[in-house]
Amino acid sequence: MLKEKLLEDLKQSMKDKNINRKNVVQMVRAAILQKEKDNNIELDDNQIMEIIAKEHKKREESIEDYKKADRQDLVDQIEEEISVLSEYLPKKMERSELEEIIKQIIADLNATSMKDMGAVMKEAKARCGLSADGRDINQIVKELLT
Repeated sequence: MLKEKLLEDLKQSMKDKNINRKNVVQMVRAAILQKEKDNNIELDDNQIMEIIAKEHKKREESIEDYKKADRQDLVDQIEEEISVLSEYLPKKMERSELEEIIKQIIADLNATSMKDMGAVMKEAKARCGLSADGRDINQIVKELLT
């Protein structure tokens, strides 16, 4: 289970004195614990991966701000954090593979115009899960429906 892997990785990073990795894993574990306590539930691996994906996305969005501010020290730190978080996420789908899936969804739903975009997006997110970014799906759906 992913929780146990995170705990093992935390222990290993402490032994290795890898501070940045330890901090990232601790942050993820804290987010998991917070969600579990708030909702009084036990999270499964998919829900944990959603939390990790959310943290990954936050960092990807913030890195541009640090680059604009010319803070290379923070850019390096965030890139390392992204690298650690990426280890726990499924491999991102290639654009061509994602396009094929979306084309199939459009055919399955008989989608013909931008009015059908919501239904196509919903189905694409369901089929692709965390293997595809919502922005990429959105862009491809727009290209194919216009």
